[in-house]
Parts: sequence; structure tokens; C-alpha cells
Amino acid sequence: MTDTNALLKPLKLRHITLRNRVFSTGHASHLAEDGMPGETYRLYHGEKAKGGLGLTIFGGSSSVAPDSPLAFSQIDMGADRVVPHLEKMAETVKGHGAAIMVQITHMGRRGGWRGANGLPLISPSYSREIAHRSFAKEMEDFDFARVRGDFVAAAMRAKRGGLDGIEVMMAAHQLLDSFLSPVTNRRTDAYGGSLENRARFPIEVLSAIRDGVGDDFVVGIRISGDEMQKGGMGVAECLEACQLFAQSGLIDFLSVYQATGDTQPDLARMLPDMTWPSAPFLHLASGVKAAVDIPVFHASGIRDIATAARAVSEGHVDLVAMTRGHIADPHIVAKLRAGREEDIRQCVGANYCADFGGPAGMCIQNAATGREALLPHVLPRAEITKRVVVIGGGPAGLEAARASLQRGHAVTLFEATEQVGGQLKLAARVPQRESLAGIVRWLEGQVRRGGADVRTSTVATLADVEALSPDAVFVATGGTPIAPDFEGASLCTPAWDVISGAVEAAQNVLVYDETGLMTAIGCADMMARRGAEVELASADRTAGEEAGALLHVAYFQSLYKHNAIFTPNVRLTDAFREGNKLIAVLTNLYTGAEEEREVDQIVYDIGTAPTLALYDRLRAASRNLGEVDRDALLSGQTPEVARNLAGTFDLYRIGDALVARNAHAAIYDAARIARTL
Repeated sequence: MTDTNALLKPLKLRHITLRNRVFSTGHASHLAEDGMPGETYRLYHGEKAKGGLGLTIFGGSSSVAPDSPLAFSQIDMGADRVVPHLEKMAETVKGHGAAIMVQITHMGRRGGWRGANGLPLISPSYSREIAHRSFAKEMEDFDFARVRGDFVAAAMRAKRGGLDGIEVMMAAHQLLDSFLSPVTNRRTDAYGGSLENRARFPIEVLSAIRDGVGDDFVVGIRISGDEMQKGGMGVAECLEACQLFAQSGLIDFLSVYQATGDTQPDLARMLPDMTWPSAPFLHLASGVKAAVDIPVFHASGIRDIATAARAVSEGHVDLVAMTRGHIADPHIVAKLRAGREEDIRQCVGANYCADFGGPAGMCIQNAATGREALLPHVLPRAEITKRVVVIGGGPAGLEAARASLQRGHAVTLFEATEQVGGQLKLAARVPQRESLAGIVRWLEGQVRRGGADVRTSTVATLADVEALSPDAVFVATGGTPIAPDFEGASLCTPAWDVISGAVEAAQNVLVYDETGLMTAIGCADMMARRGAEVELASADRTAGEEAGALLHVAYFQSLYKHNAIFTPNVRLTDAFREGNKLIAVLTNLYTGAEEEREVDQIVYDIGTAPTLALYDRLRAASRNLGEVDRDALLSGQTPEVARNLAGTFDLYRIGDALVARNAHAAIYDAARIARTL
């Protein structure tokens, strides 16, 4: 059994001592306001410090210069106006006992030229990055001193702001590691050619930074252990580069990363999701650790405490990051220290945060992350205990029950099926999405351990609800698939039925995606893996467009491998039977031209419509007739509405029973109402 106590041991780092071996890496949280780490940003990182981690590095890819675009809503470290914000950040994080640093960089070619400044991008050599679709000019002799000065000025702002140190970004083919990589550095002068030459400018920058900040300030770098790109730096050369920097005497730690950000598949390797095994690139950091004599950090797909503890206890790394883990649960270390491991909300690798699928890159399962000002991670107990009834055990219903229990209320939850989970339970049946079941497991565990009366295999009635004399009722009955609106709709099969196993997949299948979510693309992949010939048609420019670009990667890789056909920009407009085959009619959205497909099965996802039969009966017995005071809700106040003086409870419709969206929206619906009860 792995010794988790290894994570709780302190680590000396130059002039500071980290209280444990867990940290959060610099990442683009999309919470910056006008390029500054404002109140929302401060509370977001302050919560992690409150939750016990040893170090938080904020401001992923914070830019040091006007020609370094804020492509990910980063922090602008290139202006003195950032210093007061840094001071507040430092005060908050250090006040909770954690150390704090900022990650600084020049983005180089990684970004678009259409930013606020409209300046040309720069790179070691004239080149174009596929991901951001912009060319960068080759740096000229006069550019070098300017960029060195920009880095030093940014580092000095960090020191003046009271931070403990900085991390200089040398990964993802931003400017400095673009000098290191043969893919992006084709110079023939003193800054190109051999590794020693290619490292010359990064070394000059680090030397200038060290001269500026002095000895009482931590300076580290984040660097790739394998670019995983044809013509790029492999493991051996990356290791040589790590040794070169470690031996320079200029830095205090190496944070080992992998891949580049040049394309979506490259980016998916940088941010491994649930389709990857746990800690898939720990071996890269372990190899560096064995070859250098300064501390080595690592973060990449480490989602559970056992894996993190093994990484440290077995000597693979000195400090381990659970960045996305802390987005899911910022109190990981505090719970570990208190012996409450079962209460840790584990990251499932959905990459909702990293894929910018949600507002400000928030967590699919924790609605409080990024909203700390209005939605506490730990809800205070209510002054008056209430009776709460929840109808439906999907993510919305489970969160309503969990949050109500945390407030101290008595909760009864009705679930019509044998198990809770709703659509998440269904989604977890799809290959490469099995980890979504972890969201349900945690919520159900919290609800049952919290003392809720959970009644599965029970279709709630109005009489059942009224018998409990509730003060508040949450209707979280979810939705049912919307059928196509044409005469032959009955010949088509909802994707749900295939995923659940209620309908067997045929051999030759057309899958139609109109929502852009993961349902259709996941169903198509499931059938293709089982040997079906699949065509995936979509109303968007690509299937699964709403789900996020990083999530596409694993599915596109699999579907292409299984010879699936992709047909974008069409609508499924009719279906009819011809002999023992089905004919699907696809209409091009741009030309109106119709095409027919002869298939064995037509599968669709057009979204869901709310299930409202019980809600409609409950409205007449409620005080608010289902209405919510939106102004009160948005300001964190109790959203009470008194419309029916004869009513005996407040009624709230949440999740897909309100409108079809996703798991994050469903959980947020529940959390922000329950917090006010």
C-alpha cells in the first residue's frame, strides 16, 4: 500500500520551505480580468491554499511583453499595474500557509496577431503555428536585448509583488523552447544548430533574471521531457537540455512536461484526459530526476492520491502537481491530512476545465470552482433545519441533495431506476468515457454518508411528496430524447438506446449529430469499435463541436482508425424503408442539395426535452408555482417568490428537467439554489 504520508513531508527550495509535496501548476484558468489577477482569480488560488497545498503557481503563460499575445486570457506581467494585484494574491495565499509563484513567458508564435496591440509575433525562425493559424517573424538582432529586458522586468514585478518566485515557461513551443526545438529553430547563427547554441538565448534570459532578482528568490523552469513530434527533441535530447539548465546554477527546480501545443493532437498529449492511463508521463520526470541534482516537479494526468504519493515516495519526483485535481477539489491536502480520503472529490479527466468548454474553464463536477465569491466550497449550516425532497438522482438531483445535507437539512431523494446517476450513468457506458462514473460515485457517497433517505426504484407521486411535508422540492427528473421532426422518424433510433444496450447496433449505420455534444460521437465510436460501418453526419462543421476540441482528439483517432466516414454541414431531413434497408435523407445546410444513404440503422442525437409530468402536478401545491427570483439567485440571496398563499413548499426545477445542457450546468443549478436554503 502506498504511503500517502510522503505527500505531507516538507521540501526546502532555496530560501523557502514548502509545507508539503503537493502543488498546483501554472495554468490558464480564464479568470483574469483585463489581464489582471483580480478578486475572482485571488479567491480561486486562495481556496487551494486554504485547502492545504504547499505551492500554487498561478498565471499560466503570463506574458512579459506587448508582442506576447494573451491568447488564453492570461495575466499581463508586462506592466507595473499588475504589482498591486500580485501583492493581494501573495497576502491571501501566504496567509493560508502556502507558497506562491507566477509562471512567466513570451508566447512567441503561439497565439494570434489580432490581439489588442496588433503587433507581429516573433519566433527564432519564420514559421506558422497550426493551432493559432498565425505566422511569426524571425527575431532580428535588436529583438534579443528587448525580450531579455522584458523577462527581467516581469521577474522584478513578481518579486516586488511579494511572490516567492517565478517559473519560466520553456514548453509548448512558446518563445524560449522554440529556440530549443529543431522544429522551430532553423537559425544558422550563434543561436541555432547545436543544442548548446539553441539553448544560448534561454540561458541568457535566465542569467539576466537571476542577476535582477538576486539570491533570495526562487527561479525554476517548465520544460518538455519529450516533444513527441517528428523532427523535434526526443527523450535523450530533452534530458540533455534539462541537465544543461540544471548545471547552469541559475535555476532552483525543473518542472517536467511533455509534447507541444502546435496542433490539437499535440495539445491533447500535453493535457491528457480520461482516455489516458493515470500518470502517463511520469517516466519522463523520473528520468530527469535521476540525472540532475536539483528538485524535479511533475504534473500530467495525476488524478488520484495513491498515484501522487507513489510518485514522491518512490523517488520519481520531489513535488507532484494535481492541478486539475485541485480544480475538482481544492481541499485535497486538508482532507488527506484529516484522514478523510473518501471525501476527496477526484478529478475524472473530463478536461472541461482545460478544454475551455465551460465559462472560465471551470470544473464539470464542482460548480464552486471559479465562483468562490458567491458559492463557497463548504456551505455553512443553515440556522433553521428544513425538509428537502429531491426527485431524480442524476447529477442535478444528487448535487441538490448533497448541498442541502451540507446545509444541515433533512433530505429524501426519489430515483425511478435501480441506480442513481441519470445521463452520466449512461455516458459512462461509452468507450473512453468510463471515468465519468466517478462523478456519480462521489456524489452518491456524499449523499448516503450525509444521511439522506435515498429511495431508488421509486417513481415519486404528488402524494409521496406531500406525505413528507417538505419545505423545498427539487425536480431533477431529467429529459427524454427528442425525435426527428419528419414522417419517417419512427424508423430512427435514439443514440441513448444503443448506448444503454436496449437496441443492438446494426452493421451499416448512419449516426446523426445535431447537438454537438458527446452523445452521438461516443455512440458512433462504440459501434465502430464493435465492427459496424459508421458514417457520422453532423449539422455543425464537425461532429461533437460543442464538446470541445481536446475531447475530439481521442474520438477522431479511434473513428479514423475504424474507417468511419465524416459528413459535416448536413441535416437529417427524412427516412423511409426500401426493401430490407433504410434510406436516410441528408440535406446540405449551405446548398439545400439532398443526398440519400442506404443503411441498416439510423441513429440520432437531437437533444432532450424536459420530463415534466410530476413538476406540472407539483406546481399547484407550491408557494412559488415554480418561479425563481433571478436577481436574488444571481446575487446569492434566497430566490423566494410568493405567488400561491395556499402553497406549502418552494418548488425548483433544475438540470435537464429545466433545459437540456450538460452535467456542469445541472450541478450548478442545484448548488446555487441549495446554498440559499
